[in-house]
Amino acid sequence: MKRRNFLSTAATAGFATALFPNCNFMSNPKEKELKISLAQWSLHKSIFGGQLAPMDFSQKTKSLGINGVEYVSSFYSHHSDLLEKFSMNELANELLKRSNDHGIENVLIMIDAQGELSNSDSEKRLEAIENHKKWIDFAKQLGCGTLRLNLYGESDLEKWTENSIESLSTLSNHDKSINITVENHGGFSSNGKYLSNVMKQVNLENCGTLPDFGNFCITGSPVGVCSEWYDKYLGVEELMEHAHAVSAKSYDFDEQGNETTIDYKRMMDIVKNAGYKGYVGIEYEGNRMSEDEGILATKNLLEKLI
Repeated sequence: MKRRNFLSTAATAGFATALFPNCNFMSNPKEKELKISLAQWSLHKSIFGGQLAPMDFSQKTKSLGINGVEYVSSFYSHHSDLLEKFSMNELANELLKRSNDHGIENVLIMIDAQGELSNSDSEKRLEAIENHKKWIDFAKQLGCGTLRLNLYGESDLEKWTENSIESLSTLSNHDKSINITVENHGGFSSNGKYLSNVMKQVNLENCGTLPDFGNFCITGSPVGVCSEWYDKYLGVEELMEHAHAVSAKSYDFDEQGNETTIDYKRMMDIVKNAGYKGYVGIEYEGNRMSEDEGILATKNLLEKLI
């Protein structure tokens, strides 16, 4: 976690911690260890299938022996009618209450389907910026120190870079107590060099990356047919310089408990060598094992390597 302005924000963080002891309002630059959180997407089959209510995410996470959660906005917006029943303020308050009830730390929230932040159509890009600002406010009320977004909307690299810098600069200045992060999530964002370049040009302490171990498909689908891959180990290494969070993607495991598609030891060595301290989020996307089995297998491997 990179925070040159720690002293100026420590008072705010301390006040927030006093009010909400289980909530992570800001990424802590003084973290001394790696910890494990759970990305809500790991449970998307259960949620889509109606076996798990999105509101019960904290309770489910606690039952798996994990103490940090990473929310996915779409489970509360366009994939459900929760925002028709609750205002965003009411929803944040209810999720915060439930996480506190179970002793869970709200780590981050992943934002999807809120518009294209790299679109060269200024009207569409500004609409996307305003949509994301609402979720930044939501993240703060929920106690998440970090928000993850996507950089979609432009197929020309130069324009994508320029538009991404503009959007990220605006959103990062909306509330400097919230880390604004970009995940390698397809297209130009899955090119570590390109995304790292954007971060260097934005050059704001609360703007960074969320390196995902598996999302390095540049053209096509990482779970379908991908016609162009970026080297995942190089990509994670390039993005770790700017990382405010890490996503430990997993798909399957062998009898010894090793992930079969990703060299986890190599990945975690890259994470450690970058000096990163804080949460590593489990994001299981496999099909052979159940969601619970895949999550626990990832947890066991991470605990061994940490």
